[in-house]
Order: sequence, then C-alpha cells, then structure tokens
Amino acid sequence: MRLSSENGVLTVAAETYTLIFPTDRPFVVLDGPGGQRYAELFTLSSIHPLNGRDDTAQVAAWIASVSPTEIVLTAEALSSAWERKTYHFRCQPDRFFYEVEVEGSGQLAEANLFGGYSSANPRWGSGFFYSGQTFERWFNPEPNTQEAIYGSPENSTQVDLTGVPLPGRASWFFTPPPFFLAFERGGGWLGVGICPRPGEYRFTEYAYHGRSEAFHLSLAYDGHTSVDGRYALPAVEFRFGDDPYDLLGCHTGTLVEYGASPQAAWQKPGWWYEPIFCGWGSQCYSASSGVGAARDYARQETYRDYLGSLEQGGVQPGTVVIDDKWQTTYGENRVDPAKWPDLRGFIREQHGCGRHVLLWLKAWDPEGLPVEECITNAAGLPVAADPTSPAYERRLRQMVRTLFSPEGYGADGFKIDFTARIPSGPGLRLCGDLWGLELMRRYLEILHGEAKQVKPDAMIMTHTPHPYLADLVDVIRLNDINTDHDVNRAMTHRARVARLACPEAVIDTDNWPLPDRDAWREYLPLQAVLGVPSLYYAAHIDSTHEPLESEDYRLIRETWQQHRERHAGQHTAGRQSGWETGRFTGRQAGRQAGQEKGHALP
Repeated sequence: MRLSSENGVLTVAAETYTLIFPTDRPFVVLDGPGGQRYAELFTLSSIHPLNGRDDTAQVAAWIASVSPTEIVLTAEALSSAWERKTYHFRCQPDRFFYEVEVEGSGQLAEANLFGGYSSANPRWGSGFFYSGQTFERWFNPEPNTQEAIYGSPENSTQVDLTGVPLPGRASWFFTPPPFFLAFERGGGWLGVGICPRPGEYRFTEYAYHGRSEAFHLSLAYDGHTSVDGRYALPAVEFRFGDDPYDLLGCHTGTLVEYGASPQAAWQKPGWWYEPIFCGWGSQCYSASSGVGAARDYARQETYRDYLGSLEQGGVQPGTVVIDDKWQTTYGENRVDPAKWPDLRGFIREQHGCGRHVLLWLKAWDPEGLPVEECITNAAGLPVAADPTSPAYERRLRQMVRTLFSPEGYGADGFKIDFTARIPSGPGLRLCGDLWGLELMRRYLEILHGEAKQVKPDAMIMTHTPHPYLADLVDVIRLNDINTDHDVNRAMTHRARVARLACPEAVIDTDNWPLPDRDAWREYLPLQAVLGVPSLYYAAHIDSTHEPLESEDYRLIRETWQQHRERHAGQHTAGRQSGWETGRFTGRQAGRQAGQEKGHALP
C-alpha cells in the first residue's frame, strides 16, 4: 500500500483497490481490482439535525498521514447545521473505512452518506449531490416478501429493524441482519457495511438510494440521538471480494474487531437441537375449517388434539411451541384461564413425555399496559412497550419468573415474534435514552438475562440475526415463508445469512405458510440440513386443506431421525468459536460460518 501525489492529486494504491482524491471536484474515485471503476464517492456527506438541513459551505484540502498499518486522509468542512464537520478515509491493505464527525449541538435525524447538500464548490452549482456508480446489481442479505436478494442499482433497498405487510415496508423477516450491502461489477463484488461500536447502534435503517448511474446511502436516527460537542458516526467499511456471502462473513469479523459482536457464555443443551412442533399452522387450519380467528385456537384442548394427531402418525417432537394467543393481553402476558385452565399441568405432561415447551411472545405490543410503561407518540397514544421504563422492566422480569419457575408454570423458553414492531420515527417519547438496535438489545437483555437466572437452559428464540445481539439469542428463527417464491432457495439464503451473522446460534428452520403439500414435502428434507426441523402442521396443510398421509408422517419420522442421529450427544458448554480464538478472519470467516458441524449449506 502506498501514497503518492501528482500535481496535488493524492492517490492511495492498495492491494485490492485504489482511491484518487481530485482537487477540482468534491469526489473520491474508487477503482477496484484490475483498475475497474466502481464509484465516484461524493465525500461531503450531509448529517441532518432534526431542526434543519446540513449544507456543506466550505471544505479544506485533504491532508494525509501515514503509519505502519494505515494511511489516513482527513478533510475539515464548515456547515450550515454544525460548527464543524470532519471526513476521514482510513486506508488499510485489504479494506478502507469512511468516517464522519460533527461538532456542535442538535438531535440527529438522518445521515446522508456519500450524498448531501453542498454549496462549497460554486463551479458545480449547489443543492443535493449524489455519488456516481457503475454497479451491475446489488446484494441485500435482508429477506423481504419479494425475496429480492439481488436488484438493479437504479432501485433502492434497505436493511432495517422494522416491517409490516404494507407497501414499502415488507421486510420484517430478519430484524435485522447485519447492516451490510454488496455491489457487483464485472464479476467482482464490493461490500459496504456499517461498523458501529457498542452503544452506537442508535439508527433504525441503513438504506441504499439508487438512481441511474448514481446513489447515496443513509442512516435513520429519527431525532433520538443528542449531539453536544463532538460526535463520530459509525464507520463505513469497504472491502472487495469474489462472493457477497464471503464479504458478509468478513464484515461480521470486522464487527468482532469493533467489539460489537459479544460472545455468549451460555451452554447449548441437547434439547435445543430437538425437532420442533409449533401449533400456529394447525391453529390456522382450525380457523379456516371452523369459526373465529387462528389465535382463538391457542387452547389446551386443541393442542392436545394436535399432539394426538402427531402421536397417531408416530411423530414425536422434542419441543412444543404454544403460539398466539395463550395470554389475555400481549403486554402483560398473563395466562388466559379460559383457554388454558391448567397450563402448568399441560407443561408437566409434556415434560413427562420428554418434551420442552416454549411460549410465543409478541414483542413491543402495549396491549394491557399502563401508559407510563409505554413509548408514546405526540398525542400520548401508546405505540410500544418501553424497556427503558423501570416499571415495565420489573413487570417483564416478574413475567419471566412466573412463566419459567417451578413455582410458576415451568415453561422452558420463549419464541419471540413481531420484533419488527420496534418503534421508529420522530416525535416518540420514552423513559430512557436508547434507540434503534440499542433499544432492541435492552429488551432482549431483560428477557434473556432473567430467563437464564430462573432456568439456565431456557431457550430464547428470535428472528434477529445480528452479531450485536449474539449473546442474547439462543436460536435464530428463519421466519415466515413467502408462498409465491421458491421456498428452498429463500430459506437456504436465510440460513446462510443467519449462520454468517451469529455462528454460534442454533437455527429453527420454520415451516409456515406453505403453498401446498408438495412444497411442504420438498422443504422437509432440507430443514435437517439447514438447522433444526420445525413442523407447523399436525394433520392438514392450512392453505389447501390437504391431509397429511401415512407417507408424510413417515417422511417426518425419517427426516427427524436423521437429524437426531447427526446431533446425538450434542451439548456444548462455553465452547469457543473461531471469532473468540482468532483462528480465522476474512474469507475463512465466511466459509466457516456457512457450515455447522461439518455439514455445508447447499
């Protein structure tokens, strides 16, 4: 790696990239391996406070400093919104980082990276500027309803915490995967990931805004991060490679370096690997062939019927999930005695059969909570439960003790759903000072920490495969299936991402909804390859009312038996991963994290 200067133009030439810093335009030219032009990066990013817009008014020349490990280029700028802004390119042999600092006071609303307002170069006019790009397509690890893993660089995409089945918001499946995107040109890939340090995950969305031959990135802070003095935004990592999944694995390794991928000290008991029966698909079938909504069938007698059907087929799950809605209200999570007159007895029966029982939990829902335990909007309307509220924290901890303890109901864990309903947007009010993934982490800290205190082998299952949450999640659920797309392809992608992001977590392969029995039959054998087999149907496919036949039960038994033999004696206690021991980094991380016990993903 070397720094050169010709006619005042600075150039950094590294092993896999070249950065050129022109003196006549506010861009930095990025060339990849072999000199291919990837982008012209508009460096004067706008960091918008809640009460204004950030226009870069003046910028100084780039100043270079060289050390044995990196070359750093720095430029200072004056702003309409801040007292000062500072831009850094921190260059290393195989990657570089872009960093922005602001100085002043205000509430962060949005960071426009590689795009922004500028009047500092009258020759080029004023207004909003974009970066240039020659990308052929992008890669996004976050699942969505269209299963659009790849897309045109002229179209926008995002990695976010939120999502609902509404236009433009249909990406609730992982909340979130790593804040990472990759871009292809000429068969090579450029990975671009956000690298916060602990405490800096205060944004709710990382977005790529594409248009013809241009783009910019953004982070959504929603006005919930205060700046008083100097504030450094998370670094943006750029790295080149041959495969986007390998680059995602490399990015996870970088997050470990940044201290933002805590390592779990948990034990993984053998029962976590046992095949799962979740009653939701059967509840949906009961509702479609009866009266009422699916959640009305989360009842003690119906679950006994479901398990009875499986027993008649010779199918013995190791874990049973009681799904939506066993509780009276989502916020309080008190057992509904009309539906479950003896939940303690039901759980005891399952334990007697060698099974464990998880309770489905709807995250963030404020139903039944007093308003002072909720995040509210400007009208005072409860929007979500508030894990920064001491009163709600006490309620949450007591709820865990009641549901898990031997003196209570004796349940074995939670299947946490609807984490995509985490609050976002300006104008919301909460007790403490957390936002974005930091708020998600606090919610899971309370649940996971209390669960392990009450029952050390309790299982916490979520659909939040981000390295920053790795020590708070035991099992990653692949989440709902999109019936209009290739099921096996979609779920293979999700399993790869989950394993790259959280290599130590167990994977629940999920099983609902499916378009028909044939699709269910095709997915079942793959489940044992991707992770823990999960079954949502006891007797019928809910979408088509097709019954499970004797051959179907035989397929379940054989698949589960193969899985059980593969994981026989599975029990780890504090085992170290490659991340902890430093045995590998970079491309090796991507390769290793894509495997489990020597069984490569397809």
